[in-house]
Parts: sequence; C-alpha cells; structure tokens
Amino acid sequence: MSASNYILSLLENKKIISADIVSDFIKAFSEDKENISLAEQIIQNQNLIMMNFKLKSRIEDIKRLSIPLKNGTVGKDFKSVINYDDLNLSDLIFTEFRGLEEIGLKYNEIEDSIEGNPIQSGDHNIQLLFRIDGENEDSELNIKEFSIIINPDPKSLWKDIESDKNDPFWKDDNVSTVDIVGEKKIVIASKRGRSHANVGSFRDDDFAYKYFNNSGWTVVAVSDGAGSYSLSRKGSEIACNAVVEYFEKHSDIDLHKDFEDKLLEFDMSRDEVLLNEIQILAKKNLYKATVFAHNEIKEFADKLAIEKPELFNNPKAKSPIDYFHSTLIFTLFKKFDFGYLVLTFGVGDCPIAIVNKDKTITSLMNWLDVGEFGGGTRFITQPEIFHSESNPMATRFNFQIFPDFSYLFLMTDGIYDPKFVVEANLEKNEKWQEFISDLEGNNDDKSKVNFNYANEEIDIELSKWMDFWSPGNHDDRTLAIIY
Repeated sequence: MSASNYILSLLENKKIISADIVSDFIKAFSEDKENISLAEQIIQNQNLIMMNFKLKSRIEDIKRLSIPLKNGTVGKDFKSVINYDDLNLSDLIFTEFRGLEEIGLKYNEIEDSIEGNPIQSGDHNIQLLFRIDGENEDSELNIKEFSIIINPDPKSLWKDIESDKNDPFWKDDNVSTVDIVGEKKIVIASKRGRSHANVGSFRDDDFAYKYFNNSGWTVVAVSDGAGSYSLSRKGSEIACNAVVEYFEKHSDIDLHKDFEDKLLEFDMSRDEVLLNEIQILAKKNLYKATVFAHNEIKEFADKLAIEKPELFNNPKAKSPIDYFHSTLIFTLFKKFDFGYLVLTFGVGDCPIAIVNKDKTITSLMNWLDVGEFGGGTRFITQPEIFHSESNPMATRFNFQIFPDFSYLFLMTDGIYDPKFVVEANLEKNEKWQEFISDLEGNNDDKSKVNFNYANEEIDIELSKWMDFWSPGNHDDRTLAIIY
C-alpha cells in the first residue's frame, strides 16, 4: 500500500471522510510530503512488526517441534540422524548442541547425526541452540530442549552372587583349561549362567577329559545338569567323570586290542564287512561307558537318599536318580596312519560337530533330543533311553574316520541356543563358519579367541568370549574345542 493510500484509508477508518467523496483538500493532505513521510514510517514499522512476529512464531514452532531420536544403550555404539529437510528445518542458519558430551555423545556436522558411545543411562535433557534465516548474526541464540533416552546396559542389571561354598555339592562358578592331547590341543571353558548368578545358585554344567599317553586315545565329556532338578549339578559331574574313569580303568583291554587290530586290517583291505564288525565293537565299548555312567549316578543317588532323605522332596521325581538328571555327550578319538578315528555318543540337546581341515565341510556327529515345544530333552539318568523303540540306543553312537580336522566341538545348549538358534542350523557348514568367525573376534564385543598353537592363555580368552550377551539366553555355557 502506498503512503498516500494509507492516509486516505486511515481517514476513512476514523470516519472523517467517505471513500466516495475525496475533496481537493483531502487529496492534497494525503499527498503532503510531511504526512507521506510519517505514513511511510508507520508502514515500515508495521512491516517490521509483522516480520518480527513471523520470526518469533517460527521460533516457537521449532521449539515445540518433536525431533525423533533412537533410544541408546550404555556401552553400545549409538547413531541417530537428524533429517532437517523432513523436519522442515531447512531455514536453520546456525545450530549448536549442549548436553551431549556429558553422556558420551557428540554432534557430527558432516552427517547431521548425534553419535557416540553412551556412558550414562536415563532420560537426558539436551539443548539445541539455533538461529533461523532472518535473524541477525549477533542475535541471542534460541534454545530448544529435547531428550535422549539411554537405556542401561542389560548386563549391569544382573547380579553376580557367589554360590554357597559350604554346600556339599558346590563347584566353581567358572572354570577353564587348556592342554595338549596328542598332536592336538584342547581348550574348555564352563561358565555359570547369568540366571544362576543372579540368584546365587550353582553351575549345573560340567566336563571332564583325559589323554591316554600309552594308547594315544583322548576322551572328552560334557554334561548339562537339568536346572529344575536340585542335584543335577552333581549328576553332570558324576556323568563326565564316570566316562573318563570307564576308559581309564574299566574298558575291556582285550576288546580294545581286537578293535585296533581290526582297524589296522581294514586300513589295508578296505573290507566293508570288516568295517561293520569294527563299528559294532566300537558301539559296544561306548555303550558300556554309558551304562557305567548311568550306574555310577544311580549308586550315588540311592546311597544319598538313605543318608540324607531331606534332600529328596521333589514331587516331580519318581526315584532318587531323577534328582540328578543330566544330559551327556562325549567323544573318543585317536590318530592313526590313515587319519583320525572319532567315536561319539549323545543324549540330550548338546551338539558335537567336527570341521574338516580346510573348513569346507562340517559334520554333526549326533542327533539332539529336542521337543517341538520344549521339554523333549532326555538324560543319561533315564533308564528308558537304553531300551527306547522310537529312538534306539544304537542310533546315539557314531563312528567316523577323517583324514584330519581343524576343530572338534562339544557344547551345551547355553552356547548352541544363542549361536545357532535352531537345530537345522547345526547341519549347515556356513553357520559353523560364522561361529568360528565369531570366536575369532567377529562379534559385538570384539572378544577374540586366538587359536595359535602356542597361545597358553586361550582358555582365559574363551572364558571371556563366553560372556557374550544374547537376550533371553542366560543359561550355563560350556564349550570344549579340540584344534
């Protein structure tokens, strides 16, 4: 609007004149230089007021704007991009963030992101200091407040209560070992699960191994005690030790010699009939070891039930041995001129697998007792496994010859569940390659197990690796690796 028209409009609004009748006097008044100058000042000030109103209104809109950010977690890398175009914030000409450094974060101007490694949990107040297009460069900065939610490290929420060392069946919460077994090395770690540590209960897993220098055979046993049975931690211990004891003290020497003689004869003849005889002999020997383990637990359970009947008060248990329910897997292997003979047995949901030398093939050496909805696990303590028609005992044994191998794994479900998730993945070589890569440091924690033969601290590294976090998987973890 021109200054002259503004004066006429003003007089009309004040009812001094009518828009239809404009006298020469009024026209001259509206065109007077002094009046024109005054009107122009008014118009300019009105424009400044409106401009200032729009700026202030826009600033208030920005202050009320919700800036969507991801939630972070203490100790876990965080990055949340702010898309200024999508938020209609392209008119910002200056930005500065305050309150990020205190929680371990910073603003990346190149990628328009808030990122870092959070160090404090909570709902943190953050300030965005800004100017918008139209404001003077030296004007006071506007402040927009918003929040970033940083969740606590889930690991920090778990307690680590020591188990009762005065308990008659106490065992170390965490154990690991490394040793030489013939031309291979073995590393084993067994760690109490977070669910047990949180309430101060015991490690139910166990293991045992033995290299027989005179014969060149190695036996390795791993067991997972059933957590719902109060004495299962003792059951797993007895089961593993009994397997080693059997092959150390009770194995039939004549049968053993006949077995090896036939193996050497087969190496020369490759007679399939002879191979079948060898497999039968192997299964007989392994079978005797499983019976021995079962009987050792039963004998201990029956004796304890008489001595301390107060320990046997579980209505779910039908007999004393039920209190000691434990899975059991073990392998017996030896190097011959023709390669490695590997014998295995398994009852329960713990896998045994062997990876060939060039890591192109992985062979699962046992089938698992798993139920469709859980509860399908079987135990060495159950007499019915020895005469089951649906799952014959003979199918629990395996006999394989390998030219050589890179890894032989035995593990409890505390490792298998989070790392393989479903049973079908145990049959896939690529999943085992991912598992090996994980062990070698390709994981969120960058925790690495160095399989260099000269590494004497590999058991410590394996134990540390087993601290990995997996939501919902907090059971005991035991892993034996021959490499």
